[in-house]
Amino acid sequence: MNALPLDAYLNRIGYDASPEVSLDCLAQLQRHHLEHIAFENLNPFLGLPVPLDSLALADKLVDGGRGGYCFEHNLFFMAILQQIGFEVRGLTGRVYWNQPPGFQPPRSHMLLLVTLPDGDYLVDVGFGGLTPTAPLRFDERGAQPTNLESFRVQEHGDHFSVQVLLGSEWQLLYRFDLTEQWPVDFEMANWYVACHPASKFVNNLIAVRALPDRRYTLLNRQFTLRYADGRSEQQILDDGPLLDVLSKTFAIDLAGLEDPLQQRLAKLLARYEQVILKRNG
Repeated sequence: MNALPLDAYLNRIGYDASPEVSLDCLAQLQRHHLEHIAFENLNPFLGLPVPLDSLALADKLVDGGRGGYCFEHNLFFMAILQQIGFEVRGLTGRVYWNQPPGFQPPRSHMLLLVTLPDGDYLVDVGFGGLTPTAPLRFDERGAQPTNLESFRVQEHGDHFSVQVLLGSEWQLLYRFDLTEQWPVDFEMANWYVACHPASKFVNNLIAVRALPDRRYTLLNRQFTLRYADGRSEQQILDDGPLLDVLSKTFAIDLAGLEDPLQQRLAKLLARYEQVILKRNG
C-alpha cells in the first residue's frame, strides 16, 4: 500500500497523541477508530464498487466521512499501523456468528495479527455488531474483558476461534488460521462479499458504531442500542429518521446517497412484503 495521510487519519479519529509502537497506543487507536469510523455496507447495498487500494480507502474512510466493512477497515488499519512501525499482517476467517448448525462458511472475514515485544495480539476493527474494542492477546485462552463485552481466543488443532461472552454463554464468532494471505486473497473474498447475489451485504443495509459504553447497530430498518450492562432498546425506523440516524448517530456522510438509499429501501420493503404475503398465503 502507498503511504497514507497519517495526520489526517489521526485527526479523523480524534487521536491527539504522538503514535508509537506500544500496546497502549495500539489499544487507543483501535478504540478511537471504532468510535469515529462506522462499520457500514452502503456501497454493496447500493451496487457501488468497493475498491481496496490505499488511495481509495483513504479517500473514503478519511476524507469522505464514510465507513466500510472488514476488508476496508482492516486493510486500512493495517496500513496505518505499518506506517507507524508496527509489525502486522492480515489473516482471513470463516464467520459462524448467527449461522445454523452445520453451516460451512467461506473465508469472508479479515482480521489482523500484531506482533509486539511481549507477544502477538489479534486486532479487528471490522467485524460489525460484535467487533472487539481492544486487542486480544493471541496466546491467552481465558476471558479477555473489553469495555463492552468479554472475548476469548481458543485453539482447535490446526486453527483458532474468537468467541464472545453473551450473558452466561460463549458464542462462536469466527474461526481462522495463521496461513499467510496475499492481496489477491483479500480481493477475491472482497468481491464475494460486495458482489455475490447471496451476500448479506448486497441484500441488507447494515451499520454499527461502538462508543465507550454502548453499541449502535442498524439492520435494514431495525435500529438497536445495546449498553455495556446488557440493556438494549430497539425501534423500527421510517426513511426520514433512518437517514438521520445514519448521518448523525453513525456519523456517516451521506452526500449524494440519500435518493439512492430511499429507492433501494423501498425495493427492500416491497420484497419483504411479498415474502410475508406468500407466507400468509
